[in-house]
Amino acid sequence: MNMFCFQCEQTAQGKGCTVQGVCGKKADTSNLQDELTSKLIELANCAEKNDINTELLINGLFTTITNVNFDDKSIKEFIEKVQKNINCNSKFDIKTIWDCNEDIRSLKSLILFGLKGVAAYAHHAKVLGYKDVDVDNFFYEALQEISKDLSADELLNLVLKTGEINLKCMELLDKANTETYGTPAPRKVTTNIEKGPFIIVTGHDLRDLSLLLEQTKDKGVNIYTHGEMLPCHAYPELNKYPHLKGNFGTAWQNQQKEFDNVPAAILFTTNCIMPVKDSYKDRVFTTSVVEYPDMVHIGEDKNFTPVIEKAIELGGYKEDKKMTGINGGDTLTVGFGHRTVLSVADKVIEAVKSGDIKHIFLVGGCDGARPGRNYYTDFVKQAPKDSIILTLACGKYRFNDLDLGEINGIPRLLDMGQCNDAYSAIKVAVELSKAFNCSVNELPLSLVLSWYEQKAVCILLTLLYLGIENIKLGPTLPAFVSPNVLNILVDKYKIKPVTTPKEDLKEILNR
Repeated sequence: MNMFCFQCEQTAQGKGCTVQGVCGKKADTSNLQDELTSKLIELANCAEKNDINTELLINGLFTTITNVNFDDKSIKEFIEKVQKNINCNSKFDIKTIWDCNEDIRSLKSLILFGLKGVAAYAHHAKVLGYKDVDVDNFFYEALQEISKDLSADELLNLVLKTGEINLKCMELLDKANTETYGTPAPRKVTTNIEKGPFIIVTGHDLRDLSLLLEQTKDKGVNIYTHGEMLPCHAYPELNKYPHLKGNFGTAWQNQQKEFDNVPAAILFTTNCIMPVKDSYKDRVFTTSVVEYPDMVHIGEDKNFTPVIEKAIELGGYKEDKKMTGINGGDTLTVGFGHRTVLSVADKVIEAVKSGDIKHIFLVGGCDGARPGRNYYTDFVKQAPKDSIILTLACGKYRFNDLDLGEINGIPRLLDMGQCNDAYSAIKVAVELSKAFNCSVNELPLSLVLSWYEQKAVCILLTLLYLGIENIKLGPTLPAFVSPNVLNILVDKYKIKPVTTPKEDLKEILNR
């Protein structure tokens, strides 16, 4: 076995990648990421809690998320940086977790992978100047605990605490984003591309987009979001730039086809970067924790001049180019965060009471390349006309170009934002439960989620911490969840795998 990795939904044969990652990472890269994770656990056990060590833990964990860093050289440099701050003889090898009893391995994996997701959100908040002491301290606590010989019950408690801390971290990031860039408001976004030079910005980082917009104003270079950057169009301090024109393409897994020979520069601010094809490798740039061999990396100075110069050199399309979403639509509507939705809560409540809205579905999460993800397109298409669809993260690209119409002036499809904006969905659910004087589980609300990488894991843990029941998860269940741990989730939270849209809708609506 050259490597072992089973942290993403596409893991080989639903068991684990042992030769090369399905994501494209080589065995050497995977083993370096394991070494980095081991060093981070040693750091958590040995080092004092301070801003420098906390940043190493957060950025190190983020580096090991699926489709973030494929560059061995930069990972080795990060390992050396961590090693310098380890000041005791504590040694740990992550392989000891992979070799555990399968239930212990399963629970420790849920904690570790969930923690990686929390690290991503903490990173985005920190670059905007926001942090939380409970969140920061938990990185030390969780990494210390998974290195210990704990019982299944002790680990299950830590699984739920990971969900609790992630809720706090998502709230922090929501505050950071809105206080820095304004409250998101509904906005229509085109998928068509204007002629002339342009830059495609992908990933999740609002600050990187903001800095690029400022550096490109009056340069004759247009900016287009991609993937999880789409919700950025809803923020007033970002959409005030007239050269933020629209959204290019669909979700991350289609990039090798959509970026093929595109006459534009491409900036990756976070995951998901896929193995870069020769047809566009000369125009890919990375920044922050994202790195890829032989690609130009923009450092901490955030001087995007090389990106801008490449866009001008390539020149863009000679004529305006019509592009569409997966279903043929060319207009996407964003900006339905919790503040916007709750501002019309009285209309939603009245529509539910009158029977005009009979059900609310949250359909969202990570998209991916595995066959069967058209389930989510079909589910939304088959959902009753008297239902509303809340969505978030890149899974929405399966249906976000559909026109589902309105109910009493309320759009049937409400895009709540990026994956971390699951916080918005939670806020809305909690407020509706208060209005109806019932629990969230008693609302006419159902969650149908897709997952791919570790940020989806921490969101799932948050929902479990909140006691949300009857979640449907797909397209497959995580390989790192053992049968016994799955039974706990089924018995306590009634979590179930998706089947077919027709059968799942029938079960949900007859519940």
